[in-house]
Amino acid sequence: MIVRMLVILLWLPLQAAAQGFAGLGSDADGFAVPTPDPVFDFPQDHGAHPDYRIEWWYLTANLTGPDGTAYGVQWTLFRSALAPETREGWSDPQVWFAHAAVTTPEEHFVTERVARGGVGQAGVSVQPFEAWIDDWQMAGPSFDALTLTARGGDFAYDLTLQATGPLVFHGENGFSVKSAQGQASYYYSQPFYEVAGTLTLPQGEIPVTGSAWLDREWSSQPLAETQSGWDWFSLSFDTGDKLMGFLLREDDGASFSSATWIAADGTTTAYPNGAFTAQPRDWSEVAGREVPTEWAVQLPDKGIDVTVTALNPNAWMAVSIPYWEGPVTVEGSHTGHGYLEMTGYE
Repeated sequence: MIVRMLVILLWLPLQAAAQGFAGLGSDADGFAVPTPDPVFDFPQDHGAHPDYRIEWWYLTANLTGPDGTAYGVQWTLFRSALAPETREGWSDPQVWFAHAAVTTPEEHFVTERVARGGVGQAGVSVQPFEAWIDDWQMAGPSFDALTLTARGGDFAYDLTLQATGPLVFHGENGFSVKSAQGQASYYYSQPFYEVAGTLTLPQGEIPVTGSAWLDREWSSQPLAETQSGWDWFSLSFDTGDKLMGFLLREDDGASFSSATWIAADGTTTAYPNGAFTAQPRDWSEVAGREVPTEWAVQLPDKGIDVTVTALNPNAWMAVSIPYWEGPVTVEGSHTGHGYLEMTGYE
């Protein structure tokens, strides 16, 4: 999703902080806002949209080593605008930051980078595609064929990604509504990457293969003032079908949901608020707080009734504004794997 927007608070005006989670319900004065019936222009829309306040290139991967051990990888580049324009040099109002993580059944490695726009330290170009911050890079001849690299103090990865299916558009042809009040984003994904490469962990290099899911999203006011956090699921089933679903939690205990069913051939079905449900089944103490790490997830229209369980309950993203994100397993009416992101648990 998403939203993954928790970290944006670092770069929003201070007076916005009380308006929705991480200030993301604050007024978008001066910025462009998403409207229904979008017309996407590729490859240009794989690049940045500086007239919108927030944007991200967000990849998660479920990988397996030679001995069958499961791993998760995250690579995210965020753009946040202080003003809807670009300028050369340090006065550029575009701010970039990034997160990279590797999750194993026993450990979770994470680091972050921050950069100012206008000086070449971070950015996105589209022909050929390249998204970068410092020496972290997601790049290739096209959006369908990419190399992904990042490193932290105690981990690194070098992966190749090849798309085997089409782009997927969420909501109403890419217009993704986030609240009953109508806040929205533009949101599409490439959930069909096959992955191969190498993880470098304290125990050495590990060859891995698997699959990856890349989310693209941009907006200026994606949340309502009353929304305090979210739970986002990307699930890949052994049948080849996939499911994206999220809950945006309200201050009063209610929630707003949305989902996209992605058939194995890439055709989609969008589901409105209430069709997708997710209920916590078990909680873990993580970084001094209680976080749900086992969920009952249902989409009755597709016969989905599954238990989603964290591979490692301690997949806490200890970054400037922390959150939980990690790989999950899926059991029940369908089996498979995926990723879970949770914010707003304090």
